[in-house]
Amino acid sequence: MLSEREANQKLDRKLGLFDSTMIVMGIVIGGGIFYTTGIMAQNLPSAPLILLAWTMGGLLSLCGALIYAELGAAMPEAGGQYIYLSRAYGPLLGFLFGWTYCFVSLSGVIAVLAVALSDYLSYFIPFISPAHFVFFSNANILNLEFQYSLSTGQIFAIFAIIIISISNFIGLGLGKFIQNIFTVIKIGTIIIFSILGITMGTKIPFDISLNPTGLSVNQLIGGLSIALVTASLAYAGWENLNFIGGEIKNPRRNLPVALVLGTLGVMFLYIFINYVYVRALPIEEMSGVIRVAEKSTSALFHGPASGLISAAVIFSVIGALNGVILCTPRVYYAMAKDKLFFKKVAQLHPRFRTPGFAILIQAIWASVLVLSGTFEQLITFVMFAIIVFWMVTAASIFKFRKKYPEMLRPYKTWGYPIIPIVFILATLGIIINTIIEHPQESLTGIGIIIIGIPVYFFWQRKKKHLVQAIDLQAK
Repeated sequence: MLSEREANQKLDRKLGLFDSTMIVMGIVIGGGIFYTTGIMAQNLPSAPLILLAWTMGGLLSLCGALIYAELGAAMPEAGGQYIYLSRAYGPLLGFLFGWTYCFVSLSGVIAVLAVALSDYLSYFIPFISPAHFVFFSNANILNLEFQYSLSTGQIFAIFAIIIISISNFIGLGLGKFIQNIFTVIKIGTIIIFSILGITMGTKIPFDISLNPTGLSVNQLIGGLSIALVTASLAYAGWENLNFIGGEIKNPRRNLPVALVLGTLGVMFLYIFINYVYVRALPIEEMSGVIRVAEKSTSALFHGPASGLISAAVIFSVIGALNGVILCTPRVYYAMAKDKLFFKKVAQLHPRFRTPGFAILIQAIWASVLVLSGTFEQLITFVMFAIIVFWMVTAASIFKFRKKYPEMLRPYKTWGYPIIPIVFILATLGIIINTIIEHPQESLTGIGIIIIGIPVYFFWQRKKKHLVQAIDLQAK
């Protein structure tokens, strides 16, 4: 039997299968699906190959989900990848994951989503646009010119982060309600848009040419690899469900099922909507277009589409923003329980049963990134690191099978060991391609990981001193 104090430090399992599936789909489907395809078409001017890239990206994500399903079902605890990496390779790698993924990457994602929300809302309320500045200043320091600006869009972004963080602070029930509502709306919007586009819109014939512009074989392969990287990043986020493994009901069943259902659902929607894009616009008109969904809607229905698409993106971004804010603090909470972060972060709010202090710290840090204006650069730098952690986490399944053969595994990865090997080789290919195409960003990403090493030893030193103090008191 647990004591009352121990029971009060346990997270409540309130997330059912539907809630968990909505978290996967809500986080993955952000704003990217509404503009990524136009960027793809620059390097891959072929409708069938674009759809192939989205299919391959979805299948790669499904392979990852199948692997994480085994890990999550075997270790259904708060922290997800942090727990797996710490147990498989030691606490240093687990800490570096938390440092890079949460402090840098996902905090930057929260900032990006919040600013994107203000950008799309400005279509309806122009005053809150990121382009509406309330402060602008130039400074010269050591003969270096620096500029800083503050916009109403940034102020609104911080407001959005605070409101959604408070919603998740005062209870998992409210957080999952917001997630379910906005995810259902965004899924319904994409389905309705796609069905209307196919059945009622003014469509062009589907061009089945694999190489309509006469690119060389090397150019085609290069374009497909770049498109696959882009698609894979657009599918990113499915792994966040494992962060909240400690709050899923019957996690040994529901976590694997939600990962697979959510990933398959996103894959279906992404392929469906991209088929509408390539039936709405010729590839040459799509190439390089950022707001490809908006342009496709105008071509299909011959009318102003900005309001419709902006509204769709708003629902999509709110769902993604709430999902990330809901999941990520559980990693800080797990790190603090291992005494690798502030002690208070490991405490649950006595009434709301949420890691309130972790949510507070995350909101403050994400708001600082919004004010600094550096969040987009941070994400660019750490995307490389995120894929590295995908690969290393997937490889841990072999280590766990060998090191802990007696571990309870209610779900075992389908297709083992082929599926893990395929996922590892594919992510390794993406890593190599990223190093070749973006060496500076890749090296910076590695640098951000390395910076976490002295931070880890700082916390280890604090942990050692704490243990010594406890021993002295015991004597």
